[in-house]
Amino acid sequence: MGKLDANELEKMLQCIQKDNRVLVPPTIGYDAGVHRLGDQYVAVATDPCTGVPEEWFGWLLINYAASDLALFGVKPEFCTVNLLGPRPTKPSRFQKAMTQICSAAQELNVAIVRGHTGMYDSLNDLLGVCTIYGTTTQEDLITPGGTKPGDLILATKPLGLETIINYSLTQIEQSKKLFGAQKQAEYGKLVPMQSCVKEALALCEACEVHAMHDATEGGFVAALNELAEASKVGIRVDWNKIEIPSEALTLQQHFGLTNWQLLSMSSTGTILGAVPPSAKEQVTASLKKQGLTAHFIGEYTENKKRILTKGNVTEAFPSHADDPYTAMMFNA
Repeated sequence: MGKLDANELEKMLQCIQKDNRVLVPPTIGYDAGVHRLGDQYVAVATDPCTGVPEEWFGWLLINYAASDLALFGVKPEFCTVNLLGPRPTKPSRFQKAMTQICSAAQELNVAIVRGHTGMYDSLNDLLGVCTIYGTTTQEDLITPGGTKPGDLILATKPLGLETIINYSLTQIEQSKKLFGAQKQAEYGKLVPMQSCVKEALALCEACEVHAMHDATEGGFVAALNELAEASKVGIRVDWNKIEIPSEALTLQQHFGLTNWQLLSMSSTGTILGAVPPSAKEQVTASLKKQGLTAHFIGEYTENKKRILTKGNVTEAFPSHADDPYTAMMFNA
């Protein structure tokens, strides 16, 4: 997909001047930042949205950024929105997107503060950018660096769910052939699963949670490596405990994907978290109230090795993601 290599991103961040008002600066693996504003702590997240089904554009634009904030234990409160399109873009297209944005913001009780709309010759499709923020305290803040050795690796949704949903929406006839018409229709209705706002906030309120990350671009591979790197811990992942839908395996076979690529399938909306073993029952109960099933797929280790086990076979966990999302969606 479109993320820069970590080394190249690190070079970009080197020019950012340190500021003691910024508590969580731009950092690899951290999808939100935190700064002081007087006596308050303000958490901020920003995300683009493009190339998605147009009927879900505004909803996804709000929920992409809101999810990043909620994963830090912060309730989204305010947002700004940029809506950009190619020249010319019909006003009705902007208006349709804005109606969706307003509806999604209202659903999360997020106030829209400001925005910008424009048309540019350099664009060839609708592009949105949402910046969302909320207030928190130092005690309530959760970051990817909070993982502790001995914590369980929590997965809230199946591997590759976002990829299956979006494939069902964008490659309708092919997905009918691969999954069957009934399954294609069912997955096409599951776009709301690509948000993790409600379950992230519910987990923070009900349980002890040390860290959370959305398995978005790069899937489980990117998210778990970033959690391990941020907390300076190792991971031991049990392949047999990962919920892998049969449709993900069908896509793997159809596109000739490796297990590495399967693990890297974009899974936006799936939380990978770090929770102490003592919180296991509370986590399970909290997610059940949200209609979700908790899967504990391994543990974080003091030994910094990153391991994947499959029965009696042990191998190194992939060191970087090879996400097949773009090739699957646009070269089907």
